[in-house]
Amino acid sequence: MSVPIIIDFEASGFGQGSYPIEVGFSGRHGEGWCSLIRPEDEWLHWDQEAARMHGIPREVLIERGNTAQFVAEQLNFFLSGRTVYTDGWGQDYVWMARLFDAADMTPKFKLIDLFEIIEESQLPQWESTKDQITKELCVARHRASSDARVLQLTWLRTYDEAKKQTV
Repeated sequence: MSVPIIIDFEASGFGQGSYPIEVGFSGRHGEGWCSLIRPEDEWLHWDQEAARMHGIPREVLIERGNTAQFVAEQLNFFLSGRTVYTDGWGQDYVWMARLFDAADMTPKFKLIDLFEIIEESQLPQWESTKDQITKELCVARHRASSDARVLQLTWLRTYDEAKKQTV
């Protein structure tokens, strides 16, 4: 099994009407990419709790965010033909679809639930390993690229540990 590419979307909140505000991924060699997403005119939902959790005010998205088209083009450029994993498939799939719909584009990569490649032997140490990696990386905020990297390293470390125990 090669190192999985992990993607994460942050959003304006949860539920109907929410939309992606940031996307980031961690590639096979740990290289990362991240972008803020400027809200489309019809993307009005805004949850203050989500804003506090991410530390991203809506005004910053409007001023510094990239267009949906630019972000979708970049994702297709970097991830074309690849399988990409997420730990929040149900929500991330919806947010990815909203992004690509706004860009009038189709993803050129496949989005899969990370839990499809987590082996049973990885599960007992998953949360504690994830917490440890979060501390090691000094991740203070809930952001897309850092969340993706934490998940990728958690998968790697728990996969390696599980393999050592079977030898």
